[in-house]
Amino acid sequence: METTMQPTELPKELAARRIDRPVPLREHVYQAMQELIISRRLAPGQHLVESELAQMLGVSRQPVREALQWLNNEGWVDLRPGYGAFVHQPTPDEADQLLAVRTLLESESARLAATNADEEGIARLRDLNKQGLEALAADDVDTAVAMNAAVHRCVTELSGNKVLLDFATQVDRRVRWYYTPIARQRGKQSWQEHAKLIDAIENRDADAAARIMAEHTERTRKSYLEQRDADGEQEQELLELPTRRRRRSPAKG
Repeated sequence: METTMQPTELPKELAARRIDRPVPLREHVYQAMQELIISRRLAPGQHLVESELAQMLGVSRQPVREALQWLNNEGWVDLRPGYGAFVHQPTPDEADQLLAVRTLLESESARLAATNADEEGIARLRDLNKQGLEALAADDVDTAVAMNAAVHRCVTELSGNKVLLDFATQVDRRVRWYYTPIARQRGKQSWQEHAKLIDAIENRDADAAARIMAEHTERTRKSYLEQRDADGEQEQELLELPTRRRRRSPAKG
Protein backbone atom coordinates (compact mmCIF):
# COMPACT_ATOMS: atom_id res chain seq x y z
CA MET A 1 0.00 0.00 0.00
CA GLU A 2 1.29 3.41 -0.98
CA THR A 3 1.99 5.84 1.80
CA THR A 4 1.43 9.56 1.46
CA MET A 5 4.46 11.67 2.21
CA GLN A 6 3.69 14.28 4.82
CA PRO A 7 5.35 17.66 4.44
CA THR A 8 7.98 18.20 7.07
CA GLU A 9 7.85 21.32 9.15
CA LEU A 10 10.68 23.80 8.80
CA PRO A 11 12.63 24.75 11.90
CA LYS A 12 11.20 27.88 13.49
CA GLU A 13 14.27 29.97 12.61
CA LEU A 14 13.82 29.10 8.92
CA ALA A 15 10.04 29.32 8.89
CA ALA A 16 10.30 32.87 10.19
CA ARG A 17 12.46 34.01 7.30
CA ARG A 18 11.02 35.92 4.36
CA ILE A 19 12.60 36.67 1.01
CA ASP A 20 12.19 39.35 -1.63
CA ARG A 21 10.97 41.89 0.86
CA PRO A 22 11.18 45.53 -0.16
CA VAL A 23 14.09 47.40 1.36
CA PRO A 24 12.81 49.35 4.39
CA LEU A 25 12.55 53.09 3.85
CA ARG A 26 14.98 53.75 6.69
CA GLU A 27 17.64 51.81 4.75
CA HIS A 28 17.12 53.98 1.67
CA VAL A 29 17.35 57.08 3.86
CA TYR A 30 20.46 55.70 5.59
CA GLN A 31 22.16 55.03 2.25
CA ALA A 32 21.25 58.46 0.88
CA MET A 33 22.51 60.26 3.98
CA GLN A 34 25.68 58.17 4.12
CA GLU A 35 26.45 59.07 0.51
CA LEU A 36 25.88 62.77 1.25
CA ILE A 37 28.37 62.49 4.12
CA ILE A 38 30.96 60.57 2.08
CA SER A 39 30.78 63.13 -0.75
CA ARG A 40 31.11 65.94 1.83
CA ARG A 41 27.80 67.53 0.80
CA LEU A 42 27.02 67.05 4.46
CA ALA A 43 30.32 68.26 5.87
CA PRO A 44 32.06 67.17 9.08
CA GLY A 45 30.59 69.05 12.02
CA GLN A 46 27.40 70.07 10.18
CA HIS A 47 24.25 70.17 12.31
CA LEU A 48 21.60 67.74 11.06
CA VAL A 49 17.98 68.63 11.75
CA GLU A 50 15.44 65.83 11.30
CA SER A 51 12.71 68.00 9.80
CA GLU A 52 15.08 69.60 7.30
CA LEU A 53 16.53 66.26 6.20
CA ALA A 54 13.03 64.80 5.90
CA GLN A 55 11.96 67.67 3.66
CA MET A 56 15.08 67.38 1.51
CA LEU A 57 14.70 63.62 1.07
CA GLY A 58 10.91 63.69 0.68
CA VAL A 59 10.16 61.38 3.60
CA SER A 60 8.68 61.62 7.07
CA ARG A 61 10.81 62.29 10.14
CA GLN A 62 10.60 58.71 11.46
CA PRO A 63 12.90 57.02 8.89
CA VAL A 64 15.29 59.98 9.21
CA ARG A 65 15.38 59.49 12.99
CA GLU A 66 16.05 55.77 12.52
CA ALA A 67 18.75 56.44 9.91
CA LEU A 68 20.47 58.95 12.19
CA GLN A 69 20.59 56.36 14.97
CA TRP A 70 22.05 53.82 12.55
CA LEU A 71 24.63 56.32 11.29
CA ASN A 72 25.50 57.17 14.88
CA ASN A 73 26.09 53.49 15.67
CA GLU A 74 28.50 53.26 12.74
CA GLY A 75 30.38 56.45 13.55
CA TRP A 76 29.16 58.65 10.70
CA VAL A 77 27.01 60.88 12.93
CA ASP A 78 27.35 62.08 16.52
CA LEU A 79 24.15 62.36 18.59
CA ARG A 80 24.68 64.90 21.35
CA PRO A 81 21.99 64.98 24.05
CA GLY A 82 20.43 68.40 24.25
CA TYR A 83 22.10 69.59 21.04
CA GLY A 84 21.02 67.19 18.29
CA ALA A 85 22.79 65.30 15.50
CA PHE A 86 26.03 66.36 13.83
CA VAL A 87 28.12 64.84 11.05
CA HIS A 88 31.07 63.17 12.73
CA GLN A 89 34.34 65.04 12.42
CA PRO A 90 37.13 62.45 12.30
CA THR A 91 40.13 63.08 14.49
CA PRO A 92 43.63 62.95 12.99
CA ASP A 93 44.21 59.68 14.86
CA GLU A 94 41.07 58.08 13.36
CA ALA A 95 42.10 59.00 9.83
CA ASP A 96 45.71 58.04 10.40
CA GLN A 97 44.80 54.61 11.78
CA LEU A 98 42.30 53.74 9.06
CA LEU A 99 44.51 54.89 6.20
CA ALA A 100 47.48 53.03 7.71
CA VAL A 101 45.43 49.81 7.80
CA ARG A 102 44.37 50.48 4.22
CA THR A 103 48.05 50.61 3.21
CA LEU A 104 48.67 47.17 4.70
CA LEU A 105 45.58 45.61 3.11
CA GLU A 106 46.04 47.06 -0.33
CA SER A 107 49.76 46.47 -0.66
CA GLU A 108 49.08 42.77 -0.04
CA SER A 109 46.18 42.91 -2.53
CA ALA A 110 48.51 44.38 -5.16
CA ARG A 111 51.14 41.70 -4.51
CA LEU A 112 48.59 38.92 -5.00
CA ALA A 113 47.00 40.64 -8.01
CA ALA A 114 50.39 40.57 -9.77
CA THR A 115 50.31 36.80 -9.41
CA ASN A 116 46.64 36.12 -10.16
CA ALA A 117 45.32 38.83 -12.50
CA ASP A 118 44.32 37.81 -16.02
CA GLU A 119 44.34 39.92 -19.21
CA GLU A 120 40.68 40.81 -18.82
CA GLY A 121 41.23 42.08 -15.28
CA ILE A 122 44.23 44.17 -16.33
CA ALA A 123 42.22 45.67 -19.19
CA ARG A 124 39.48 46.54 -16.69
CA LEU A 125 42.01 48.29 -14.47
CA ARG A 126 43.30 50.36 -17.39
CA ASP A 127 39.76 51.33 -18.39
CA LEU A 128 38.89 52.44 -14.84
CA ASN A 129 42.10 54.46 -14.66
CA LYS A 130 41.27 56.09 -18.01
CA GLN A 131 37.82 57.06 -16.75
CA GLY A 132 39.40 58.55 -13.63
CA LEU A 133 41.77 60.70 -15.69
CA GLU A 134 38.87 61.90 -17.82
CA ALA A 135 36.87 62.82 -14.72
CA LEU A 136 39.88 64.68 -13.32
CA ALA A 137 40.28 66.63 -16.58
CA ALA A 138 36.59 67.56 -16.42
CA ASP A 139 36.96 68.59 -12.76
CA ASP A 140 34.28 66.01 -11.89
CA VAL A 141 35.39 65.27 -8.33
CA ASP A 142 32.55 62.87 -7.52
CA THR A 143 33.33 60.64 -10.50
CA ALA A 144 37.07 60.87 -9.90
CA VAL A 145 36.61 59.72 -6.30
CA ALA A 146 34.31 56.89 -7.42
CA MET A 147 36.80 55.76 -10.09
CA ASN A 148 39.66 55.89 -7.58
CA ALA A 149 37.70 53.58 -5.29
CA ALA A 150 36.86 51.34 -8.26
CA VAL A 151 40.53 50.97 -9.22
CA HIS A 152 41.48 49.97 -5.69
CA ARG A 153 38.55 47.57 -5.38
CA CYS A 154 39.41 45.98 -8.73
CA VAL A 155 42.99 45.34 -7.58
CA THR A 156 41.66 43.63 -4.45
CA GLU A 157 39.22 41.55 -6.51
CA LEU A 158 42.06 40.47 -8.79
CA SER A 159 44.05 39.34 -5.74
CA GLY A 160 41.72 36.35 -5.51
CA ASN A 161 41.64 36.63 -1.72
CA LYS A 162 38.05 36.91 -0.52
CA VAL A 163 39.04 37.71 3.06
CA LEU A 164 41.10 40.67 1.88
CA LEU A 165 38.14 41.78 -0.24
CA ASP A 166 35.81 41.64 2.76
CA PHE A 167 38.16 43.76 4.86
CA ALA A 168 38.78 46.23 2.02
CA THR A 169 35.04 46.61 1.48
CA GLN A 170 34.59 47.51 5.15
CA VAL A 171 37.02 50.44 4.91
CA ASP A 172 36.16 51.52 1.35
CA ARG A 173 33.44 54.05 2.24
CA ARG A 174 35.57 55.76 4.87
CA VAL A 175 38.52 55.90 2.50
CA ARG A 176 36.28 57.68 -0.02
CA TRP A 177 35.25 60.09 2.76
CA TYR A 178 38.88 60.94 3.47
CA TYR A 179 39.89 61.04 -0.21
CA THR A 180 37.16 63.43 -1.40
CA PRO A 181 38.69 66.66 0.04
CA ILE A 182 42.11 65.89 -1.45
CA ALA A 183 41.05 64.54 -4.87
CA ARG A 184 42.10 67.75 -6.60
CA GLN A 185 45.24 68.06 -4.48
CA ARG A 186 46.42 64.55 -5.38
CA GLY A 187 45.39 65.27 -8.96
CA LYS A 188 47.12 63.66 -11.91
CA GLN A 189 49.93 62.24 -9.79
CA SER A 190 47.53 59.77 -8.17
CA TRP A 191 46.44 58.41 -11.55
CA GLN A 192 50.04 58.20 -12.79
CA GLU A 193 50.79 56.09 -9.71
CA HIS A 194 47.83 53.87 -10.63
CA ALA A 195 49.28 53.43 -14.13
CA LYS A 196 52.67 52.32 -12.70
CA LEU A 197 50.86 49.90 -10.41
CA ILE A 198 48.93 48.40 -13.32
CA ASP A 199 52.17 48.01 -15.28
CA ALA A 200 53.73 46.11 -12.36
CA ILE A 201 50.68 43.84 -12.10
CA GLU A 202 50.75 43.17 -15.85
CA ASN A 203 54.48 42.38 -15.66
CA ARG A 204 53.82 39.90 -12.81
CA ASP A 205 56.22 41.83 -10.58
CA ALA A 206 54.64 41.15 -7.18
CA ASP A 207 57.28 42.98 -5.13
CA ALA A 208 57.08 46.11 -7.28
CA ALA A 209 53.27 46.07 -7.22
CA ALA A 210 53.22 45.85 -3.41
CA ARG A 211 55.81 48.62 -3.07
CA ILE A 212 54.05 50.97 -5.51
CA MET A 213 50.68 50.44 -3.79
CA ALA A 214 52.19 51.02 -0.35
CA GLU A 215 53.84 54.25 -1.51
CA HIS A 216 50.64 55.34 -3.27
CA THR A 217 48.36 54.84 -0.27
CA GLU A 218 50.94 56.39 2.06
CA ARG A 219 51.00 59.56 -0.07
CA THR A 220 47.21 59.73 0.16
CA ARG A 221 47.37 59.36 3.95
CA LYS A 222 49.93 62.15 4.27
CA SER A 223 48.01 64.40 1.87
CA TYR A 224 44.83 64.04 3.91
CA LEU A 225 46.55 64.84 7.19
CA GLU A 226 48.41 67.81 5.67
CA GLN A 227 45.19 69.16 4.16
CA ARG A 228 43.38 68.82 7.45
CA ASP A 229 46.16 70.59 9.33
CA ALA A 230 46.27 73.38 6.74
CA ASP A 231 42.62 74.35 6.67
CA GLY A 232 41.01 72.58 9.63
CA GLU A 233 38.15 71.48 7.37
CA GLN A 234 37.08 75.13 7.11
CA GLU A 235 36.81 75.18 3.33
CA GLN A 236 34.13 72.48 3.13
CA GLU A 237 30.92 73.80 1.64
CA LEU A 238 27.81 72.88 3.60
CA LEU A 239 24.77 71.48 1.83
CA GLU A 240 22.02 74.01 2.30
CA LEU A 241 19.15 72.16 3.93
CA PRO A 242 15.61 73.48 3.59
CA THR A 243 14.74 75.63 6.57
CA ARG A 244 11.76 74.99 8.77
CA ARG A 245 8.87 77.35 8.51
CA ARG A 246 8.36 79.18 11.74
CA ARG A 247 4.97 80.14 13.01
CA ARG A 248 4.45 83.80 13.44
CA SER A 249 3.69 84.95 16.94
CA PRO A 250 0.33 86.71 17.21
CA ALA A 251 0.74 90.48 17.11
CA LYS A 252 0.50 92.12 20.46
CA GLY A 253 -2.11 94.83 20.74
